[in-house]
Amino acid sequence: MTNLLRSPNGKTRKVHDITAASAGWGYVGFGLYHLKPGETAEEATGDREVILVLVEGKADVSAAGQDFGNMGDRMSVFEKTAPHCLYVAGDSDWRATATTDCVLAVCTAPAKGSYPTQKIGPDGIELTPRGKGQNQRFINNIAMEGREVAGSLLVTEVFTPAGNWSSYPSHRHDEDDFPRMTYLEETYYHRLNPAQGFGIQRVYTEDGTLDETMSVKDGEVVLVPKGHHPCGAPHGYELYYLNVMAGPLRKWRFENDPAHDWIAQRDAD
Repeated sequence: MTNLLRSPNGKTRKVHDITAASAGWGYVGFGLYHLKPGETAEEATGDREVILVLVEGKADVSAAGQDFGNMGDRMSVFEKTAPHCLYVAGDSDWRATATTDCVLAVCTAPAKGSYPTQKIGPDGIELTPRGKGQNQRFINNIAMEGREVAGSLLVTEVFTPAGNWSSYPSHRHDEDDFPRMTYLEETYYHRLNPAQGFGIQRVYTEDGTLDETMSVKDGEVVLVPKGHHPCGAPHGYELYYLNVMAGPLRKWRFENDPAHDWIAQRDAD
């Protein structure tokens, strides 16, 4: 049994602190703060780049010697508006002081290249539908490869309507073989609406050496070190997740599970 499902460590301050070392891999880190008005979170980036995502609430944010003012807009992630986000370069620091109740995600990966510390949302982020029928979901692409704002990080938000599937048909990106596929580690930070609900996520390889199906609660994180990783939202509950991906190459190339690729082929028609 692997430790792919991570529950919050308490309800206040830093409730998730997933490092590459604690995850047992080489690239992705994910932290999450729950802050009350007046509380502050601050960190040095060191040899890693960071994307801060104001998941909910507002905060006064500064980074790399710059004051970015009051950031944040949506009070509930399920408002589905574009998030306020900040890219912070390596060898610098950042500080956020909550001005409302605030949920702040800290997405990290090895710093590569030279990218300026800058706001990367909400401007440039537009809610976009993907998929058909019970496979439709809605995407906020915060920092996918079409936006040249980071050296390693790929970050996106996904909203899955009640009763629908997401990250589906099942797909994997666990081989460093560009352009066929890229090796990308991935974290899923899950939220449910209403919050007492649950989602389903399966992480599995085609040879069966890894096969876990998890009931995911509001606020939990799933690690995807390899394999396919579909999600399901039960009837009556919306599912949100924030994805963080990173690997040797900042490209997202994947292959569907051959058993289920017919769905993608059918829906492409």
